[in-house]
Amino acid sequence: MSPADASGRLPDAFLRPGSSSFVDFLTAHAPELLPGNRSTPGTATLPSTADLAPHATTIVALTFGTDGERGVVLAGDRRATMGSMIASREIEKVFAADEYSAVGIAGSAGIAVELVRLFQLELEHYEKIEGSLLSLDGKANRLATMIRGNLPMALQGLAVVPLFGGYDLDRGTGRIFSFDVTGGRYEEREHHSVGSGSVFARGALKKLWRAGLDSEGAVSVAVEALYDAADDDSATGGPDTVRRIWPVVATVTAEGYRRVDDETLAAVVGRIVAARSEGGQHA
Repeated sequence: MSPADASGRLPDAFLRPGSSSFVDFLTAHAPELLPGNRSTPGTATLPSTADLAPHATTIVALTFGTDGERGVVLAGDRRATMGSMIASREIEKVFAADEYSAVGIAGSAGIAVELVRLFQLELEHYEKIEGSLLSLDGKANRLATMIRGNLPMALQGLAVVPLFGGYDLDRGTGRIFSFDVTGGRYEEREHHSVGSGSVFARGALKKLWRAGLDSEGAVSVAVEALYDAADDDSATGGPDTVRRIWPVVATVTAEGYRRVDDETLAAVVGRIVAARSEGGQHA
């Protein structure tokens, strides 16, 4: 759909009152722009599209809470793979969805990043139309609907499986939501992980998470869970102390979304490496 007609005026569809969902607007007026409606080449002579597309791997999330601060931490490693090759060592997989929520991506990297950008626009559009923030449950439901729209691509091997977390302004605490490729939405308690290294990360989270963690302790647990995942999963990249490439780690609290800076992460990784070098199991 052209944004303007021959006279230079916007089409009527842009000016009529309608749904507060930008995705609904695209579905009605330009469905070919939705990630799930993109066509992919598929012939017997070409390798699978999924084998040609870089894949993002491991994302972890955990809640934390003290009397003075409650929220959620999301973290992702930086490696993207393409078959047996490393496609990127510096891909970012954790993004702010809006001021009070964040989303981490696992699966087909290109489609996942496009879906995240559309999700960010969806939340911004809702806020501008309605004049208020969508509830955290509402955000998770919108994301589930978008994932369901990507099902045709998932059936071709280009699946996107995000992990969503945020600060619930109504409940005053952090919450985590996971999804499946059909758009199923599930609230997770305490912690969760998705991606190729998730089975190893979950084992670490079970041992390291505890009630009453503060934000600093939760960041350390997230980094160590990714460290354990990278130790056993070749598709998950561990902290690269030579190139100084650290995981992307973010906290979401009543103060909003905040990305943890590289200096802090370097110190956390240093403590983990030192503890394990000395024969300890965990920092």
